[in-house]
Amino acid sequence: MPEISRFYGIIIKMYFDEHLPPHFHAEYGEHEGLVNINTLALISGKLPPRALGLTVEWASLHQEELAALWERARKMESLDKIVPLK
Repeated sequence: MPEISRFYGIIIKMYFDEHLPPHFHAEYGEHEGLVNINTLALISGKLPPRALGLTVEWASLHQEELAALWERARKMESLDKIVPLK
């Protein structure tokens, strides 16, 4: 699963040929959550409130890029990195 960004201890990843809805994985320590790219809602898993807030803030800034990466991942194409939250 390629890592597409990393910031404040949060690692953002996306699987190739993944199931719908379009989403990405956010890992923070022992926690993991799946975040819907279209709604930015947590689909499953659990993240601490601060990590979830930072993840959603980052995703809102890069929603179009995430959607494009999702399409590339579905086609098994290489994924570019996205600028981390600063």
